[in-house]
Amino acid sequence: MVRFLVRRLALLVLGVLGASMVIFLVLRVLPGDVAQLIGGTKATPEQVARVRANLGLDRSLPGQYFDWLGGLLRLDLGRSLLTNQTVSSALAERFGVTVPLTVLAFVVTALVALPLGIYSGLRHDRRTGVVISFVSQAMAAVPVLWTGLLLIVVFGRGVGLLGVLPSNGFPDAGWAEPLAAFEALLLPALTIGIIEGVVLLRFVRSAVLEALAQDYVRAAAARGLTRTGALLRHGLPNVGLSLLSVSALQIAALVTGAVVVESLFNLPGIGRMLVGDVGSRDLTKVQGEVLFLTTVVLVIGTLVDVAHRLADPRQKVEAS
Repeated sequence: MVRFLVRRLALLVLGVLGASMVIFLVLRVLPGDVAQLIGGTKATPEQVARVRANLGLDRSLPGQYFDWLGGLLRLDLGRSLLTNQTVSSALAERFGVTVPLTVLAFVVTALVALPLGIYSGLRHDRRTGVVISFVSQAMAAVPVLWTGLLLIVVFGRGVGLLGVLPSNGFPDAGWAEPLAAFEALLLPALTIGIIEGVVLLRFVRSAVLEALAQDYVRAAAARGLTRTGALLRHGLPNVGLSLLSVSALQIAALVTGAVVVESLFNLPGIGRMLVGDVGSRDLTKVQGEVLFLTTVVLVIGTLVDVAHRLADPRQKVEAS
């Protein structure tokens, strides 16, 4: 087990290192000049060159990368080129929106996927099961943006047909007003959770159908258990590991979905900050933010692998 953990941690470090190289190079390909942006439209070439030298942008790309990498080894994600604010403090300011939004969206995803996926799997040969399967496939193709706009039209306060939930902004007092903060995140969470939920629903349905075809589930049903009882007692625990892997991928999708949703609902989260920083060409801040989000996804994948190892005794036998 110790060897496995060391190997997974080594792969995690290599993954973060590789991601940092890709992020650094891709951002340098983007058009525009941050030195010109800081200097202003009336800045002379000499003034722009001076700004570029002060920011270290006149150095070679390997030199700039290794300077940034040295900061990462000290857990320093860098500073904004425009405001000189540290990326870590900027991320900390937005945590209170993005993290609760992601957690709430995951709850919505689970509430959509698990009961409907199990039900449609059990009723796959009935009309209701077929309808749920068809609707989930159709909804999985709907962009998150359109789902959010539809929810605003129906539920948005002041603009929607029902007008029961806020659809713009976040309370100035933040979580000091918990009810208002929760209401502000509800529509965005539903926007992400419904779409990711119907995607996960299809995996749950497939897992249920696979479990129902297993001999041990049929044997349990032959001993007197109902098909539902045999599935819940013997089938789902055995397919839970595969669902765990898919759920981890869905968490990554929730994080990326927050980028679009925070901009749509005007939420002061990490996603909206990232979009704004890309538009202003704040390279150091953008690369720190993207690397942070990438690291979160890689860490989730590592934790899922460890959970698989602990929960599945067959992997321990194979390793030995």
